[in-house]
Amino acid sequence: MLSFMKDTLGVIMGGGAGTRLHPLTKLRAKPAVPLAGYYRLIDIPMSNCINSGINRIYVLTQYNSVSLHRHVTRAYSFDSFSGGWVRILAAEQTPRDEEWWYEGTADALRKQLWQLQVMQPRNIVILAGDHLYRMDYSLFVQFHESTQADITIAAQPVTASAATSLGILKAGPEGDITAWKEKPPAEDLASLASAEGDKPYLASMGIYVFRSDALTKMLGEESGTDFGKDIIPAAIEKGLKVVAYPFNGYWEDIGTMRAFYEANLTLTRADPPFDLYSPEWPIYTRPRYLSGSRVLDSSIRRVVLAAGSRINNATVSDSIIGLRGIVNPGAHVRRVVMMGADFYETRAQLEENRRLGIPDMGVGEGSVIESAILDKNVRIGRNVVIRNHEGSEEIETENYVIKDGLVIIPKGVVIPSGTVI
Repeated sequence: MLSFMKDTLGVIMGGGAGTRLHPLTKLRAKPAVPLAGYYRLIDIPMSNCINSGINRIYVLTQYNSVSLHRHVTRAYSFDSFSGGWVRILAAEQTPRDEEWWYEGTADALRKQLWQLQVMQPRNIVILAGDHLYRMDYSLFVQFHESTQADITIAAQPVTASAATSLGILKAGPEGDITAWKEKPPAEDLASLASAEGDKPYLASMGIYVFRSDALTKMLGEESGTDFGKDIIPAAIEKGLKVVAYPFNGYWEDIGTMRAFYEANLTLTRADPPFDLYSPEWPIYTRPRYLSGSRVLDSSIRRVVLAAGSRINNATVSDSIIGLRGIVNPGAHVRRVVMMGADFYETRAQLEENRRLGIPDMGVGEGSVIESAILDKNVRIGRNVVIRNHEGSEEIETENYVIKDGLVIIPKGVVIPSGTVI
């Protein structure tokens, strides 16, 4: 491990309400949303930290945090000789701060700054909990140290069409950031170009390294609640050394439903942009004690099957089938993100389903599911049809939501046999 990494603290922001991923965030925090049928979103920054040599990590939580807390405590523990740990900092009311609810990313750090200062870190790496990417943070921090920066921002080249929805920074030849604008209108883009070509703009990835004293200074002097909108522009204005760290690898912000859906489906490709099977940079998560997936007399094309799933005489293509996911005979599943189930039903529970007249968990016989997200523990009856709703207006009902052309079935919902959506 590089010596300066021992003095580096990781902070993962996990407290946002995640409204753009509703209803997946109706019962859970955004970083706890399942990914690729096996992981949770928070496993990505956690794994990047561990693989990069950052083993002191805080996770800041707020909304719907129970399942996130449960996952983090079950998945991540370090042995007593490593000196590493993962600690959760939940929003709380204290004598120090009666206005305890986090109001933004910077406000969350401001309210918990005293906790961070106890560790006396040299640098603090601040990470989002809803991005899909691999990054060696040791190279990131090394760049930060070599430039003697107060703040270093991971940045990626983007096109003009993408620039208007991101935080755009302008950097000089040495990487020093001279201008910053959050979601700039198209007419302001010309003055923000940092290079030539089809991707002339540098977009902030929402990934920062702060020198500890610079973070303390900015949070103490500024009242703004968000890093991108308030703290970073103020730091540039005050003359702090703010530097861009160029990152050209795969990175996807999966904070919207469409982005989340497409990022999952890209994992089913023969050569996906994000490799789940890298031996050099594994993705960690909570271990489960499940048998391998079982596939009987089925057509399976470009599918990620998580452990414990069962496909019987069905057709599945371009889809994710999550933990304990069940697809029954005659069903057709295409371009579906199926999150699976938290448990298998016992024989007694299956008999109770018959008595109550409700479907078992999973996709029922003869059902056709297309362009949909099925949250955990859903029950899809026989001969149900869920189809692509591209171009439809957004709809929210008790049993399903239509958003970005996708049908989302919330966690635990029962869709009766013969339903057409």
